[in-house]
Amino acid sequence: MGFDTDVIHAGQRPDPVTGAVSMPIYQTSTYVQESIGRHKGYEYARSQNPTREAYERCVAALEGGTEAFAFASGLASISAVVKLLKAGDHVIAADNMYGGTYRMFETIYRPLGVHFEYLDTSDLTAVRAAMRAETRMVFTETPTNPMMIVSDIAALAEIAKAQEATLVVDNTFLTPYFQRPLALGADVVLHSATKYLNGHADVVSGIATTANAEIAERLRFVQNAEGAVPGPNDCFLALRGIKTLAVRMPRHESNARRVAEFVRDHPRVAAVHYPGFEDHPGYEISRRQTNGFGGMVAFDVSNFDQAQAVASGLKIFQLAESLGGIESLVCHPASMTHAAVPRAEREKRGFTDNLLRLSVGIEDPDDLIEDLRRALS
Repeated sequence: MGFDTDVIHAGQRPDPVTGAVSMPIYQTSTYVQESIGRHKGYEYARSQNPTREAYERCVAALEGGTEAFAFASGLASISAVVKLLKAGDHVIAADNMYGGTYRMFETIYRPLGVHFEYLDTSDLTAVRAAMRAETRMVFTETPTNPMMIVSDIAALAEIAKAQEATLVVDNTFLTPYFQRPLALGADVVLHSATKYLNGHADVVSGIATTANAEIAERLRFVQNAEGAVPGPNDCFLALRGIKTLAVRMPRHESNARRVAEFVRDHPRVAAVHYPGFEDHPGYEISRRQTNGFGGMVAFDVSNFDQAQAVASGLKIFQLAESLGGIESLVCHPASMTHAAVPRAEREKRGFTDNLLRLSVGIEDPDDLIEDLRRALS
């Protein structure tokens, strides 16, 4: 099936009892068993839920995986994937990624004996040099949050495979509409489904997809054993949001390009971070491994006071954490999404107090540009 068909139908079928077209919300914790040791495939809702299974099947189909596993948040899905490791293992992680991921790695898993080394995963020479005998995972976002750095997934997969390491790609920014990391050699693809997959800012969810049977078995075990699963209503909302992914993402992208072009030419903007510009270092890689550049734009102004003034002056862009919804948002990463990253590390990685990140929604692009014009003035 084509992608536009799969977002609506993959993993789902009309309800066999009523014929309902929309996947029902199976709001139950308990299933009756026919007799001791005999049931209909459902024992307890932490382990199985039909609404969640439909959501998982759909995302697995969109990403080209064999199985997907839904969790209560994007961070919960990342935590489950880190449990593929053990104490003493070494992880190469992107040095520019979501601050909550960095916080988890540093405050939860480093004390448990997992060693994290942060570097620019777009620098393949640096990645090769950092690989060692105990390296068991390469973890990246592409594009990264918030600096929009693009990494070559196929090349990273080759490096990781030579070391028998697992390549994990956070695909939240682009979604499978624009990028399919499994087809490029990644072992696991992650999403904060709270963002573009759901697309309506009304649910928190995460999901991990793989085509590797051994990894799938482990993730299934972790999902059930820890129980950090989303409720059936959240799964229904995420599945509902996915149905419009193929019509939302082109509008996010076209609006983002208009916005990026406007701020690039504005005299009060010092730098723009958007992989759709030909002078972006990752432009050619993006052209090769994606079908588009997404709806995220970041830009620098001259100082924090100006960043504060712009963020406060915007009316349609709302100052809030998160991203990927139909409404446009502005974020100050240094004090919001990346506050857990120490200042010295933030500045070394390029996201200073001067940086603003835009999640460009699907409103009228002329209204968005006028909103930015007023705020920058």
